Amino acid sequence: MKITTFAIKIWRWASLLFVIGALAWTYSLFPEMVAVDFADSGLAERYVEKGNIFYIVTGLFLLNNVVITGIARHIPNVDPLHLPILKRKEWARHRAELNEHLTNWLFCLVAVINTITGFSLLALATINSTAYKLDVFDFSWLYYTSLALVLIVFLLPLRLLWPPLHDDKL
Repeated sequence: MKITTFAIKIWRWASLLFVIGALAWTYSLFPEMVAVDFADSGLAERYVEKGNIFYIVTGLFLLNNVVITGIARHIPNVDPLHLPILKRKEWARHRAELNEHLTNWLFCLVAVINTITGFSLLALATINSTAYKLDVFDFSWLYYTSLALVLIVFLLPLRLLWPPLHDDKL
């Protein structure tokens, strides 16, 4: 197992535990009506019941961790000539590496979605808490971090433009 595969698996499992812990902890802290939309002044404009937030996050969690992970587990069963990648014939000769790249990419996508969801829940709980003096503008870093993570994940498949070069004479 490559170090990148190991790191992505660790990140995926850690993010899974993180989002479950964040959901349980924030649900216990949320008021009955949670502020979710804010005006330019920082004052809350829209509220959602905490039960609805729980069900939305749980649905996203299940979709992310069951469906996308299920797709990743079926990558080895798909004929490489039917995959939506360039240079399919070259990658078909290096099937093990292709499987590893694609499953790593999908597992990384799962980990990114879990990480963003967990941090968003913690930020939402902090903003709605009366114990902290933080407002919505104190969490602008979350937007930029999330944007960078999503951008990095969607740039990972660029590696598939160059098939591996192995010396067949050895």
